[in-house]
Amino acid sequence: MGRHRKPQPATTRRNSSVLALTGLVPVGLVAVTAVTDIGGASSATASVQQQLPDGEAQQPVLAQQAAVAPIDIDVDAENSMAKSSPGAPAVVKAVALAEGRQIADLPAGPLDVPGVAVAAYKNAESILAASNPECAMPWSLLAGIGRVESHHANNGAADADGYPLTPVYGPVLDGSLSGNRAVTDTDGGALDGLSGYDRAIGPMQFLPQTWEKFGADGNGDGIADPQNLFDAALTSGRYLCDGGLEMGDLSQQSRAILRYNNSMAYVANVMAWETGYSTGVAPRPGQLPKI
Repeated sequence: MGRHRKPQPATTRRNSSVLALTGLVPVGLVAVTAVTDIGGASSATASVQQQLPDGEAQQPVLAQQAAVAPIDIDVDAENSMAKSSPGAPAVVKAVALAEGRQIADLPAGPLDVPGVAVAAYKNAESILAASNPECAMPWSLLAGIGRVESHHANNGAADADGYPLTPVYGPVLDGSLSGNRAVTDTDGGALDGLSGYDRAIGPMQFLPQTWEKFGADGNGDGIADPQNLFDAALTSGRYLCDGGLEMGDLSQQSRAILRYNNSMAYVANVMAWETGYSTGVAPRPGQLPKI
C-alpha cells in the first residue's frame, strides 16, 4: 500500500530496541521499537497516504481533484494472513454507483470524525476482535490511518453504505511526481480505472495489487470494494494485524504502521491521531511532524 517514495533511511540501528521519537509520539505513548525487516517500503495515496507495491506513498485525492504530496507503504510483505473471517472469499471489484446519493446523516465521533467513518472503524474492530483477538485492533488506530490517508474519505463525504460520493484516488504513479517511482498497471484498470500505470484507491489508499491480496468484505455484501469505507477499514485492520502482530504492544504496532508507510513521521502522525480519538484530546502540532 502506499505511494512510491524512496525508502527513508532507518532512524535507528536494527539492534537498538528503542526508536527515538521524542517530540513526535503522542502524549502517553513511549518510544517504539524500530523495525527494518518489514520487507520494503510502499504506501498508498490519498489526502493522507496509502499503499503501493514496493515503493513509496502519495496522498490520495478525490477523482478530478489535484493530487497531494506523496507517501509510502509496503506491498511486498509475503506474510500469510494472520486469521481470516469465515465464509466464502469476497469478490474483489469496484461497484458502479448511482448518481445523486446523499451524505450519511450520522452523529460525528471524537474530534469530529464523520459518523459513517466511525461506524466503519468500529465495525472492523468488532470483526477483528472475533476473527483475530490476539491482534487487539482498536478502532482508534484505524481512524488514525484513515485520518492520515484520506481525512476519513474527505471529511465523511460518503453515503450511509460507506461509499464516497466521489471515488477517492491517489496520483497516477507514472514516475512524473518527485520522489515517486512509476508503478506499471497490475489490475488492467479494474480497480483504479486506469491502464498503463497504477494509483492508490479508496479511503484507506491501497494499491490494486495489495487490495487483491488483502481485500476484505466489511459490510457483508460478498464484495471487497476498496472504495467502500467498511471494506477498506477491515482490510486495513487485516493488513496491520497480518503476521501475528499485536496492536497492544507499541513496538509491534509501530512495526505494523511502518509496513503501511515506511516513515517514522507517518507513525508519529497515526499514533497521535489514534491517541486523540481514544481520549478526545486533539494532538498538538509538535506531535504531527511533516510526512
